[in-house]
Amino acid sequence: MRKLFFPLLALACFVALSTTAALAEDGKIKRRHDGKPDLSGVYNAGTVTPVDRPAQFGNNLYLTPEEAKAMEEQSAEFWRAAEAEKKPGGADREAPKKGGDGDNRFGGGGVGGYNAFWIDPGSEAVMVDGKFRTSIIYEPENGRRPPMTPAGMKKMMENFSSFTHNNDGTASWLDKEGPGPFDGPENLALAERCLLGFSGGPPMLPSLYNNYLRILQTDTHVVILAEMVHDARIVRIDSEHDPEGIRKWLGDGIGYWDGDTLVVETRNFRDETGLNGGSDSLYVQERFTRMDNGDLKYHFRVEDPKSWTGPWAGEYDWKAEDTRVYEYACHEGNYAMGNILRGARLLESEYDNPPKADSDDD
Repeated sequence: MRKLFFPLLALACFVALSTTAALAEDGKIKRRHDGKPDLSGVYNAGTVTPVDRPAQFGNNLYLTPEEAKAMEEQSAEFWRAAEAEKKPGGADREAPKKGGDGDNRFGGGGVGGYNAFWIDPGSEAVMVDGKFRTSIIYEPENGRRPPMTPAGMKKMMENFSSFTHNNDGTASWLDKEGPGPFDGPENLALAERCLLGFSGGPPMLPSLYNNYLRILQTDTHVVILAEMVHDARIVRIDSEHDPEGIRKWLGDGIGYWDGDTLVVETRNFRDETGLNGGSDSLYVQERFTRMDNGDLKYHFRVEDPKSWTGPWAGEYDWKAEDTRVYEYACHEGNYAMGNILRGARLLESEYDNPPKADSDDD
């Protein structure tokens, strides 16, 4: 009971904290009564810079300002075109193609999933220490996550089986032996079940949307609230890790100060993690540094020998914003869950006796 009491007490305290910009009037970073930097605030982690470096850049870590501008313009044009293409029509619009049109950029395969209106990946390229980056990852030298182990690849495929099946409007998964991607709620991806977000981490990586983050800080705890699936990480300052037998969705985070940088070390994950492909051997070290302009420099390093053949690290800036993080009401047992499973059962019932082909006009 003691372990539960302190996090609840900390959360109660955090509700009363202010999220005003943490800059002093003289332009220097605002500090708390104990002299530590005040990291509290709301940040936007969205960016057009990819997490993994495109192969065309090789081992080149940096972009010229002109290349960065071109990256931003290309991204903006892509989403403008996508939004125009997928813009909802009026009441007289035609039904989507049965089984979807194969376009999974926004989820749903063109049968009613998100359109580009809901996508908000960010509009600026990553700049670190005054230079534009080709990728968020800088280690290994090629800027890409190391190859996954066979166990890691298997885990990734199993988690996303409901995303990657052949969506042709039939129960195509019955063509293979073994469990199907829609046999029950437990077979769906963690994000589909609203158990873990795409970017709650750790590490906390940018996503296609819901890239806002809020930090709440006291003398003894720091909470990092992610907009995506409202994941809230509770970090204990100058504490010790729980015993290895206590496993958590977001791991067990312990923080300490290295000068003006908050270092957070997280371990004791469950076998399912917020990092796609991660395992219960995942260890993440993060560094949070408030900069003079109010932004936050975020650095991370990942070690997971069960899933990747080597460590990998990255860094990028979170932009300070004078706004709030609004609730993303994603929760397990949502209405879509029932519809997904009911639809799968219907397709399975038609597997051996498919309905007659519809006319071209249907």
